[in-house]
Amino acid sequence: MPAVSGGRRPANRQLLADYVYQELLASLMDGRLEPGAGIGIDRMAQELEVSQTPIREALARLEATGLVRREALKGYRVAPLFTAEELDELMDSRAVLEPPIAERACAHVTPAVLAELEQAVDDLRGAPTGPTFAEYGAYWEADERFHRIIAQNAHNRFLLNAYNALGGQVQRFRFFGNLGVTDAENAIAEHSRILEAFEAGEPAKAREAMLAHISNVRSRAISDASTATTS
Repeated sequence: MPAVSGGRRPANRQLLADYVYQELLASLMDGRLEPGAGIGIDRMAQELEVSQTPIREALARLEATGLVRREALKGYRVAPLFTAEELDELMDSRAVLEPPIAERACAHVTPAVLAELEQAVDDLRGAPTGPTFAEYGAYWEADERFHRIIAQNAHNRFLLNAYNALGGQVQRFRFFGNLGVTDAENAIAEHSRILEAFEAGEPAKAREAMLAHISNVRSRAISDASTATTS
């Protein structure tokens, strides 16, 4: 797994940890670390020319997203592809959880939160959507940030914990499907409709717009899954 950035490693400890995390994440996103493959900490440390400590820290962060799994006495392994049943269950979970979160967040929206949501949608519109993580990483980050801002401002710690528990599972299929971003135009329009409900201060419409978005994401994910299995 060659380093992605090709640049010099940061000297600062936190910057180094972030650098290693981004390198491993990019390798997962681009399919260089394949689903089910073991991840050797020693080998990774040698390839990235770092100690084992930032590798372990990065893998722990990735484990929290569901992208890698730690097995007793075996170490870390790349998470497997979603099954159709798992994908269906994930989308069910999102449809139950995120619409009421959006409704509550809209009821408590402030100018500062609204500005953050507007920035996230602007970033989505301006982000590239090429086939590699280096090209679509900014798009994914803005997408994830939009949903996270809403969850963080729903004024309910238990709903936030439930949202956080989904972790990277929300994006796991797309990452390992090796399809990049296939639904940008539709997704941006759907995010914009959610934003419009927040701007209008209409919680019920925010809930409806979020549910419509999740339903459409579900349909597109099923289509992408079919494409991935037949290509």
